[in-house]
Amino acid sequence: MCGIVGYTGNKQAQPIVLECLKKLEYRGYDSSGIATREEKLVICKKEGPIANMESILPKSDSTLAIAHTRWATHGAPSEVNAHPHSNSENTIAVVHNGTIDNYLDIKENLESEGYKFKSNSDSEVLPILITKYYSGNLVEALNKSLDDIQGIFTIAVIHEDHPDEIVAVRNETPLVIGIGNSENYLASDIYAILKYTQQIIYPLDNQIIRLTSKSVEVFDDNLNKVDYEIEKVEKYTEVSEKGGFEHFMLKEIFEQPKALQDSLTELLIDSPLEKLNLNWKIGSISVVACGTSFHAGLVGKYVIEQLTAIPVSVSYSSEFRYAAPVQGVGGLLSSRPLVVLISQSGETADTLAAARVARQQGCHTIAICNVPGSRITREVDGVIITKSGQEIGVAATKTFLTQMQALYALGIHLGFTSGSIDYPQLKMWESEIRKLPSKLTQVLNNSESIKALAAQFVNSKSVFFVGRNINYPLALEGALKLKEISYIHAEGYPAGELKHGPLALLSEDTPVVAIAIQDHTYSKLISNIEEMSARKAPVITIAQKGDELAKKVSDFCFELPEIDPVLSPFPVAVFMQLLSYYIAHELGTEIDKPRNLAKSVTVE
Repeated sequence: MCGIVGYTGNKQAQPIVLECLKKLEYRGYDSSGIATREEKLVICKKEGPIANMESILPKSDSTLAIAHTRWATHGAPSEVNAHPHSNSENTIAVVHNGTIDNYLDIKENLESEGYKFKSNSDSEVLPILITKYYSGNLVEALNKSLDDIQGIFTIAVIHEDHPDEIVAVRNETPLVIGIGNSENYLASDIYAILKYTQQIIYPLDNQIIRLTSKSVEVFDDNLNKVDYEIEKVEKYTEVSEKGGFEHFMLKEIFEQPKALQDSLTELLIDSPLEKLNLNWKIGSISVVACGTSFHAGLVGKYVIEQLTAIPVSVSYSSEFRYAAPVQGVGGLLSSRPLVVLISQSGETADTLAAARVARQQGCHTIAICNVPGSRITREVDGVIITKSGQEIGVAATKTFLTQMQALYALGIHLGFTSGSIDYPQLKMWESEIRKLPSKLTQVLNNSESIKALAAQFVNSKSVFFVGRNINYPLALEGALKLKEISYIHAEGYPAGELKHGPLALLSEDTPVVAIAIQDHTYSKLISNIEEMSARKAPVITIAQKGDELAKKVSDFCFELPEIDPVLSPFPVAVFMQLLSYYIAHELGTEIDKPRNLAKSVTVE
């Protein structure tokens, strides 16, 4: 979940890697650091965001640098635990993303041989281990070190003896190589370097890459040189500016109508679903995801089951491969379901691991992802790319809506190809989905009323979100958004479950956000609202336009634009995002970079 960049070329390296590193700060911001080679290696690092480190940087003319922004896994956020790490002679510098599972054993062995350590980080074993094996060839030293290491990692190394060389390797964590003109780059994320190059190499696990300003060499684990493919990616569109918005999150909330429209063009005009080869009888579907993507999967379950009558299960990626039994007779995958994996970044470690389990069991796998060329897109049988554009705010907004949209499109496609819906129904669904961008715009146009509502609840210590049927996942998502960025405790529940425990926590100090959509569960939801009101809990209801009953039983009521109940999760999501944003804004939290969280979760 850390961010790594490297540069070797004919320009000053420090400003280049700093600019690239800032594009990776969403991956972690506990500390940051940079190593350059002057006459000797110079390492500068600081606890806190990149700006803290940047403020103390000395001038550098070096044309070689590696840099790192950290999300702490082993060792608390501190300057001593920040990267790059070095050996006691300061001749080698290493940046690392991932976890070294056996670092305590390695550290104990190295200490018994007289090597000294300064930090509590698992990463510090790397420069010392490489030092142990170094005899002039950095590629060989790194390769020997890999024999001792257990874990997942991306590692980049420089040495003072090699003024033009970066050596790197990956294992189950992201790394991309960028090819320039007398300069080459590496990074954890393609977005970090696309301003400088669109010529990209995606290394395989355990391939060692040697970069100089003039060349790129790739070696297998026997140190044989291997061929590699250079891919030309789409030209970079700069999104690092907030465009007049105070936070990236708010900007990305307001970009959602365009994101849906762009994804709609991809789904309905370019027809990627036709390329998925899903023209076989699908007995069941397993959706696998983490976090907000899991909530999108839950919404997809309701839609796909309604349109196809195919049973759908939804699992957290971190639990899926450990379920008893996923494998074997009668297991979750024994019937060879279609497995749909959802990952915004395409690099989520648990989701990638789930994809491998599914493929090992002979399942057909498809991924819903926002990053073309990411790892998951290269490890599954088919891909649906969402067209959200880069999302910088840690809290997912527009990617959530485009993931839901992709699942709706998948359900419509499967329903039509299986005969569950006919052609007029197909066209009706497509027509309704085309209206979604304008429906979202109507909610966004009422953002000031949501802001005023949020101001009344900034002092709440706990908030509950409830919904039924297809909007139960939106209750979960609303609670997640609020706790992520405001640090207020929040829980999402099916409204019918309140009487099985949560009612004990309700009082005049515990607001509840209720989603009251006029579907077949509406009367039950109204009854649930009355139960909450009887406990004096302030109730904020999200209702459809003209719903006088919802207004009557609630303390506050936000009216959605006219919309089919099945499509209501889209405008409901926008309301939830804005409510959470404005509460967090009133509290003065770091909205784009909430504490202890990172955007791309590349460790298990």
